[in-house]
Amino acid sequence: MLTPDVLFDLTGFLHKDLFDDNEPVWTALQNLSNYLDNLPCNFEIPFEISNGTMTKEHLIWHHNRLFSAQGCAIEFGDTLKGGLKIQKDGTILDGASLIMAGTVLIGNRIGIGNGVLIEAGATIKSPTVIGDLTEVRQGAYMRGNCLIGRRCVVGHATEVKHSIFLDDAKAGHFAYLGDSIIGNNVNLGAGTKCANLRFIPGTVQIIYERTIYDTGLRKLGAILGDNVQTGCNSVTSPGTMMAKRTLLMPNATIGSGYHQQGKIR
Repeated sequence: MLTPDVLFDLTGFLHKDLFDDNEPVWTALQNLSNYLDNLPCNFEIPFEISNGTMTKEHLIWHHNRLFSAQGCAIEFGDTLKGGLKIQKDGTILDGASLIMAGTVLIGNRIGIGNGVLIEAGATIKSPTVIGDLTEVRQGAYMRGNCLIGRRCVVGHATEVKHSIFLDDAKAGHFAYLGDSIIGNNVNLGAGTKCANLRFIPGTVQIIYERTIYDTGLRKLGAILGDNVQTGCNSVTSPGTMMAKRTLLMPNATIGSGYHQQGKIR
């Protein structure tokens, strides 16, 4: 059976309880909405910026408190390595996160970890959880039911909908991820598209070891195991599962079903 351990090492993932060791890995997507609804959310966004109004100034989130960045010194180092540094009155605000002016936040079920950078032009819909040291770049569109791990990148003009990023997953440029799970240390080349809806009616099916598994899902994108890499402008078909360390070449399209570990496609 295609259980989570076939594709991921969940040992250090803060949300590993979302995955059931005895159920198919796509069950995590079926449970995602309910999981996020019941997850304690420490970020209560004031109404004036949670209704889709663009933020007019830089805002800092620190120790469960949101305040203006006016008068603060900001150093934009490598976010994923803790390089975002914010000082107020000469004191470094350890773990402070920055929401840049021009961000659009919709709804108040948005969780932001420590050392997170959300760049101008990003749009984030509730519910969404963003882990520590993650970078949400300019023009990113997070459409809700997004669970993003630690040290991740949701890149420029990247759209994410009803998806899970494990730790160190990166979709840096022009990607689309719908109803997908992206494993630890996965890197998506610019323009990678993870399609999630079949042309023909019916639920998505996956072939694994000569057995057809009906996922029961009308929409299912890609499930990419740890250390998978995709090349620029590559496309995954609905119901694509790539095992650990699999490579997808630039400009290639990969079919649905399970693809063996370590292969080049």
